Amino acid sequence: MTRILGVDPGSRKTGYGIIDVKCSSARYVASGVIRIPKGPLPQRLKLIFDAVSQIAEQYRPVQMAIENVFMSKSAGSALKLGQARGAAIVAGTHRGLEVAEYEARKVKQAVVGNGAADKLQVQHMVKTLLSLPASPQEDAADALAVALCHMHTGQLPALAGGAMPSRYRRGRFSV
Repeated sequence: MTRILGVDPGSRKTGYGIIDVKCSSARYVASGVIRIPKGPLPQRLKLIFDAVSQIAEQYRPVQMAIENVFMSKSAGSALKLGQARGAAIVAGTHRGLEVAEYEARKVKQAVVGNGAADKLQVQHMVKTLLSLPASPQEDAADALAVALCHMHTGQLPALAGGAMPSRYRRGRFSV
């Protein structure tokens, strides 16, 4: 069994979702949203780092999947998102997790079957795929979708067996 932490980063809200994968079956473990109060960016980044570290310590995943930065209308927003991603990635690697990165379109394609799916479609499919009684919060659903995307990449058997593809050794994994 492999436990995966999925992360949907943001400088105000960072979603997380944890699944257990056995063979080709996923089981929901936990999810939620890390809400970051207003304040200076360095303190917000520390809160993201601390929260992801605590989640990793509590649930003990062995892999982490995170959404890549998308291009935004505002360069400042894209930079803040990139810094939030960085804080989450460093927290994961600090805990010894293997980290994989996925484009938003690839996540939607893997979970919904349509790379242009909207957030409601993602929430519905996450609910269905994980047999949840209700749809998770939007950011938590996105994080669970990232974890499910990682499961569907076919990389889990190799990683569970101890092999590390060269894409991971270079420190970056993109699909």
